[in-house]
Amino acid sequence: MKIAYFDCFAGISGDMVLGALLDVGLPLEALRKELEKLPLQNYEIEAGKVSKLGIGATKVSIRAEERGIVRTWTNIKNLLNESAIAPPVKEKSKEIFLKLAQAEAKIHQKSLDQIHFHEIGATDTIIDIVGAAIGLHQLGIEEVYSSPLATGMGLARTEHGAIPIPSPATLEILREAPIYSRGITAELTTPTGAAIIKTYAKSFGDMPPMRISSIGYGAGTRDLEIPNVLRLILGEIEEFESAEMDEVLVIETNIDDLNPEFYGYVMDKLFKAGALDVWASPIYMKKNRPGLALSVLAKAGEESEILNILFRETTTFGVHLSRKTRRKISRETIEVKTDFGQARVKVGRFKGKVVSLSPEYEDCARLAGEAKVPLRIVYTVVKREAEKRLKPEGPAKA
Repeated sequence: MKIAYFDCFAGISGDMVLGALLDVGLPLEALRKELEKLPLQNYEIEAGKVSKLGIGATKVSIRAEERGIVRTWTNIKNLLNESAIAPPVKEKSKEIFLKLAQAEAKIHQKSLDQIHFHEIGATDTIIDIVGAAIGLHQLGIEEVYSSPLATGMGLARTEHGAIPIPSPATLEILREAPIYSRGITAELTTPTGAAIIKTYAKSFGDMPPMRISSIGYGAGTRDLEIPNVLRLILGEIEEFESAEMDEVLVIETNIDDLNPEFYGYVMDKLFKAGALDVWASPIYMKKNRPGLALSVLAKAGEESEILNILFRETTTFGVHLSRKTRRKISRETIEVKTDFGQARVKVGRFKGKVVSLSPEYEDCARLAGEAKVPLRIVYTVVKREAEKRLKPEGPAKA
């Protein structure tokens, strides 16, 4: 599987995406040829090599006679529908513009049909967005991943006056995506860049395990205290790494003054609130006090109730949150019939093959109690019935 990883340590913008795609191997003439299928005129797109604090990068420049034009979401849809660009490129471009329109509609408290694109509706922005979709399509990218996004901070000047950085549109688009300011007083991530990466990225976090084939750098306009470039890394996920991937949160807190009898109650509430896993590790804290490190694994974006429980039910004054990329095998639950009764079994598959069978503890314990036999016997029988039904290649892990 061919994948792309966007390393947004200096943010992301439309022209930076185009520059990175060209730098990584997209031919400029091929890009121009595809862009000619849009019903746009009187513009030029050029690209050249620049250096940003010693890093060579490609800078894209778009000159358009069309300035100050205002387009609506309907105008943009019609423009794309009337074009002769490839259907996958057309659909992705519409997705990106829709994210921009939805963000503007929420900020201005208007319907989509009432939203007028100003800078976003200009020719150069249309070329940035459609060009990004063209580039990823022509390079054969099947999946896109991204680092957390540096946004910058301070104020930016627009035709409406000064607005905070990140801009309201950028912030709205990047809901649930990991962002940080980096302490640089400049707009690092633009609404266009935010919409492109939010549309394409399967997840945000560390670079996935991959065999790198090419690396490119797209230059931004400004000269900053860091290299103002977007790094694009192309490669393939190794066959043995082809497990499912998602992003999770690890929430941790160290506690030395909670009644040990309360931990079971707290853990039960955390699981009911959607925690994927909960565990506690013995530690020694300041002043040599014994304590427990309480850790919770949760789906990204679903941590609110878990935090409520930790603050209400424990004595913690604060927690640590970190985002992790998780690779997992596909799983399902089946029921098997035994002489003791029915029991559920968790089945894990990797590359389409059964590699793990785990009888449900609660079911096995209930059956063992009813039959008045050792739990280990029921567990073994349930697993054996599952193996007969699924016929895993080799002994399945319990």
